[in-house]
Amino acid sequence: MTSFASVTLEVAHPEAADAFYTAFGLGSYVNVRASDAPTTGFRGFALSLVVSQPGNVDAFIGAALDAGATTLKPATKGFWGYGGVVRAPDGTICKIASSKKKDTGPAARHIDQVALLLGVADVKASKRFYVDRGLAVAKSFGGKYVEFDTPSSAVTLALYPRHALAKDTGVPQDGTGSHRIVIGGGAGPFTDPDGFVWEAASV
Repeated sequence: MTSFASVTLEVAHPEAADAFYTAFGLGSYVNVRASDAPTTGFRGFALSLVVSQPGNVDAFIGAALDAGATTLKPATKGFWGYGGVVRAPDGTICKIASSKKKDTGPAARHIDQVALLLGVADVKASKRFYVDRGLAVAKSFGGKYVEFDTPSSAVTLALYPRHALAKDTGVPQDGTGSHRIVIGGGAGPFTDPDGFVWEAASV
């Protein structure tokens, strides 16, 4: 049974990245380590923060910008709710969203869910790859979205079509080189069909 245990971002400046994610509020959800692996353009993944109301979205985006992030998509209302997208100083894309359009209380930086969204060439093929390695599926919508059952991790793992994830986060889908992310789990090491690297989770 493959477990999904951790997310490690590979960054040029670990101390600065660690300070950013601590200030942003993701310090307990991601690890960072040094890497100078070449990478350009869209790295094929995003971190998604789900919060309970628009004020919380604004609070997290404000904290990210104060800590050095840049805006990819300003926070706006949509038919699905309210949200925006920022890029961390190390290049990681972070989406902050709420299904609510109105606040029901004071704004607070409280996270309901963090998800690692992997942009893949073929959602159905990647789903089969992971199921064959023991991951259980929690939700599946054909070739559009798959969410895995990851009870041992504070972060949820999900698959999107690469082009759809790029569009959703406001960036071109082109990119080359390293994803600059390593996933820790119970069945590592292996590399998935889209080049995402898994390693044995540290105990």
